[in-house]
Amino acid sequence: MKSIMPLLTLEEARRRRRPAVTAEVLEQARDIVEQVRSDGEPALRRLAERFGDTHEGTPIVIDRDELASSLNRIDDATRDLLRRTAGRIETFAGSQLETLRPLDTEVPGGRAGHELKPVRSVGAYAPGGRHPLPSSVLMTVVPARVAGVREVWIASPRPSAVTLAAASIAGADGLLAVGGAQAIAALAFGTVSPAVDMIVGPGNAWVTAAKKHLFGEVGIDGLAGPSEIVVIADEQSDAGVVAADLLAQAEHDTMAEPILITTHEPLIGQVEAQLARQLQDLATSNVASAALQRGFMVLVASRDEAASLADHLAPEHLALHVDQPDALAADIDSYGSLFIGAQAAEALADYGIGPNHVLPTGGGARFQSGLSVMTYIRTPTWLRIDDAVTAKDAAHLARLEGLDAHARAALARAEAP
Repeated sequence: MKSIMPLLTLEEARRRRRPAVTAEVLEQARDIVEQVRSDGEPALRRLAERFGDTHEGTPIVIDRDELASSLNRIDDATRDLLRRTAGRIETFAGSQLETLRPLDTEVPGGRAGHELKPVRSVGAYAPGGRHPLPSSVLMTVVPARVAGVREVWIASPRPSAVTLAAASIAGADGLLAVGGAQAIAALAFGTVSPAVDMIVGPGNAWVTAAKKHLFGEVGIDGLAGPSEIVVIADEQSDAGVVAADLLAQAEHDTMAEPILITTHEPLIGQVEAQLARQLQDLATSNVASAALQRGFMVLVASRDEAASLADHLAPEHLALHVDQPDALAADIDSYGSLFIGAQAAEALADYGIGPNHVLPTGGGARFQSGLSVMTYIRTPTWLRIDDAVTAKDAAHLARLEGLDAHARAALARAEAP
């Protein structure tokens, strides 16, 4: 009988890191982006209609007033839920912002430092395909507003009333009712709304590829591929809770990657049994079952081996369902977001307990962090010199590099009266 999740060896597991986008998808996204660059709004509308985002004659720009009116089209309980969630995200983002400080420090002959300056304008993508994600609207827009970003636009295909209401509550200036690579291009080029300086948010492979193609023309938060979770579990873990966490990621997308690393061999069969039971009445079982086949389980010999594999995979989400989880956490460096102990459900972070759910995937946590208020903060440096005591050193280094004008510019300060 075919297992619900493949069982891999440790070496097989170490070879399973996936790229955020393939060369084929990158080429397809590049073509879409360049169509919008060349032909502007007609290309955007043509592509939006082709991919089912909108219909001929339907407006694709929803302004702030229309967003506000959407608040009257949802029930009181949902409106209050969105406001509570936005408040928790805002509180956490504000606490993060308080950890940042301008710098003013002494350097030879003067002072130097940095300022904290928010990005001026941001475009935020919120998926709207199989499942509209108003939570992603809150996660991207609220921290931007806390950071002090002046203008924030959302792009989301086929937005629901709840998505529009979330955009209003979060403080968006408007929304483009289009998706895919064409939406990323429209945000970057100012096709039907103001051009932005940075584009953030999760999306499908074409969204990610478009962000990669445009990086350098605009800033991006990172490249987010299909969702992933690594659960590390041991002999004291609850197989039902472990299975629930694996399924919570698996239902995102057939390309999602749920992973179990365990030091306790009997747990593998127990989790398989729980997955089979929980899939029976799961509304998203078809998607989740496919994703479970893309994921895997692996038996390791020790906690050290589990920590080493987790660091190598550098997953989007890392959940520690183990005895003494804090001790294990201290041995792991690379993850998008860490969930310490079995009570720290990743789903709580997905739905606005505070930390952001827009996180690096595909091993990206080795070199970048998830989206936060800090994503939107720049730290340009400054220098004030009263006495050019390092001018001769600067000139010497410049001449070692063959840059005589640099040397002369430095020495002009040393020789000034």
